[in-house]
Amino acid sequence: MAVSNPSTLGGDCQASEALRLLALRLRPGQDLRQSLQDFAVLHQLKAAFILSAIGSLRQAAIRFADQPESRLYTQKFEVLSLQGTLSIYGIHLHVSLADAEGKVIGGHLSRGCLIYTTAEIVVGEIPGLEFLRSPDPETGFLELEIRERQV
Repeated sequence: MAVSNPSTLGGDCQASEALRLLALRLRPGQDLRQSLQDFAVLHQLKAAFILSAIGSLRQAAIRFADQPESRLYTQKFEVLSLQGTLSIYGIHLHVSLADAEGKVIGGHLSRGCLIYTTAEIVVGEIPGLEFLRSPDPETGFLELEIRERQV
């Protein structure tokens, strides 16, 4: 796979040729974020990402942009999308949800998002890479660090 020089893209970039696919279904009452973190540990995922996710929540906890705390919603939602990265080193996920009237909210997925009926999720993993979480002095957060996997 040909990859442009990362410096011309304005960021870090690594490439890998293979892709591992996994799927899971979460059941009523399970915490979406915690279940995905547990899944990453169980399967020793080093560089994974969400390919597809649908389902429903009976409660949602979302942190909005530039807010220090999550907001808790105790109503039912449809999961429209779930995006982000996950590994044994940490996860960073964003979610979009629709309420009973079709109004959409979204933000940073926090613990406390409880499954209502189901969550059907497909995860991809890039075997040649590792997604680490490292302190970034510019942002003050643990940010994604992409490394070639050490054998």
